[in-house]
This record gives sequence, C-alpha cells and structure tokens, in this order.
Amino acid sequence: MEFFKDKKKQEVDFVLFTIVMLLLAIGIIMVYSASSYSALYKDKDSMLYLKKQLIFGTLGVISMMIVMKIDYHKYKKWSPWILLGCIPLLLLVFVFPDRNGAQRWIEIGPLTFQPSELTKYAIVLFLSSSVANKGERIKDLKQGLFPYLLVSGFYAGLILAEKNLSIATVIMMVTLIILFVAGAKAKHIFGLVVPALGAAVLALAFSADYRRARMLNFLNPWKDAAGDGYQLVQSFYALGSGKLLGLGLGNSRQKCFYMPEPHNDFIFSIIGEELGFVGAVFVISLFILFIWRGILIAQRAKDTYGTLLAIGITSIIAVQAIINIAVVTGSMPVTGVPLPFISYGGTSLVITMTAMGILLNISKDVK
Repeated sequence: MEFFKDKKKQEVDFVLFTIVMLLLAIGIIMVYSASSYSALYKDKDSMLYLKKQLIFGTLGVISMMIVMKIDYHKYKKWSPWILLGCIPLLLLVFVFPDRNGAQRWIEIGPLTFQPSELTKYAIVLFLSSSVANKGERIKDLKQGLFPYLLVSGFYAGLILAEKNLSIATVIMMVTLIILFVAGAKAKHIFGLVVPALGAAVLALAFSADYRRARMLNFLNPWKDAAGDGYQLVQSFYALGSGKLLGLGLGNSRQKCFYMPEPHNDFIFSIIGEELGFVGAVFVISLFILFIWRGILIAQRAKDTYGTLLAIGITSIIAVQAIINIAVVTGSMPVTGVPLPFISYGGTSLVITMTAMGILLNISKDVK
C-alpha cells in the first residue's frame, strides 16, 4: 500500500482505484470477447483488438500512476494553454479523410488520435480553475455564466463540425454541472440555459437526414429494422438473449456480423448477452459506485478548485455512461458515445485513465 501514499503518508481513494481497475479489466476482456469473431475473419487475428487494448490499457495505467503523484494545483497555470492547444488539433482533423462521413481523427501511420477526447477534459481543467477564481460573481448571468457558456460552446461547435454531436453535447452538459455546483443560479441554468440548449440540440438533431432518421427510429426501431433501426434492434436481441445469467463469456451470437462493430459503442449489449442481467447490473453498479466516490472526493476537497475539478471529471464519466447505456437499451436516440473504460478506443482509454490519476490525486488532498 506504500505506493498509494505520498510523502505525507496520505492515501489515495483505494475504493475508487479498485473500481477503475475493475472497469478497465472488464473492458479489456469484453473487447476481446466482442471483437474476436470479426477480427478473425477480417484481419486473420482474433486477438488483434485485445492486443491493442492491452497496450493502451497499460499505457493508461502507467499514465494514471504518474499523474496520481502530481499535485493537481499545478494544472491551474497550464489549463488555458492546454485548452488553446486543442484548437489546432480540432482543426487538423479536417486534413484527413472522413470515416463514415465524420472527421474526428488525426492519423499518423497506424496510430490515430481523437482531439475531442482531450478537449472535454481540457475544458474541465480550464473551467475548474477560472470558475474557482470567479467566486460569487458566478451568480451573475452576464459576467458569470455567459462567458463560460461561450467558451464551451465554441469548442462544442468545433467538435460539432466534425460530425460529433454526442461529445459536443457531453461538453455542454458537463459545463452546466460545473457551473451549477460552483453556485450559478438555478433559475438561470434551468430557466434559460437548459431550454435554449435543448432547443438547439433538437434543431441540430433534425438538421441532417441521418440524425433525423436516428431520432425517429429511436421511437420505433422496428419500423425500419433492416435499415436505420438495425443496430438498436440487434441490441435488443442481444440483451433479450442474455436473460438472467447470459449465454456465457465468448458465446454472443450478435457479435457474429449481426451487431456492427460490437466492441465499440454497443459493447454493453454484448455484456448483457454474454453475462446476462446480473453482469449488466454489476457493470452499472460499478459506475454508480464510481460516481459516489467522485462526489465524495469533491465534497472532501480542501478548496473550490479541487471540488470543481473532481466534479467535472466525475461528470464526464457519469454522463457518457448514462448516455451509452440509455442508447443501448433504447431509452434515447442512437448516438456515438463510448462506454468509459470498456468500449474499444486507444485515445479515449489513455486520456480517461490519465484523468483518473488527477481525480485520485485530489482524493489525497482532503479535509
């Protein structure tokens, strides 16, 4: 346990650390299980995605361990520069060819990098530092609330131009959570901002044919089960087939070219199919415990900056997990939000694990 103490013998939140490692382990196992069939036939290597996820998972753990030792207050002076550095990265994606109509990745040889994954945490770092310095002025609509909404809205707009409505929405939702926790008036947030953003999201959702199709098919995916409703219908088949205890690890049928890319955004449906209702509830319980520990760390933080930073990091994981599981279970329109720690993705995993290092460091500096 000595590794988890700093020079002052303060321990990190070991419960949170355990939860993170459990989610990571489940993710690596499920990525292999969900991808092995398609990887064998398409790439002639059933362990291809397992190898990649193991590499990125290892890099993520190393990054978390290093960052866990760095005083989170040191990010204060760097947060504006990190956020500004995201602008050229977000623009650079337009140099590279699109993937299924979206331009979200910077490609360097066999490696890819998704700047939006870094940007959402960069915004949390910036908002936490700046809002903490704002103090009571955050209650003012023009001087406190709007400037931060404009900043987050600018970056959300850049990400939206990449055809990534889901991450743009996550950024705005997390921004509102941070501002609310910081003391912004509820009547400003829920009376003005939330309705305006809700209307904007709906307008955007119906602004493109594929988004409109997703929105309408969410209401009745069976109407076009072989077209726009196909992925959601296959998710229902997977979850229904799992019943209480599942078909067994590795025994999913939907991953056999029925579910498109089952190791990505719809990996939770494979969890439900192979591990059943019990396995799905266990994963959901881990996310609930994660949120609880994150809120607890925020409450115990010694300063406002630590509180807001912990809330911001926790909110990103919470919002993405809620959206992903809601999509897979047909509770909201289909959108491309990965399940944190579990969905396949190198950029997302390494950056998320790095953010966990920051959260664990905050847990050492408590009241």
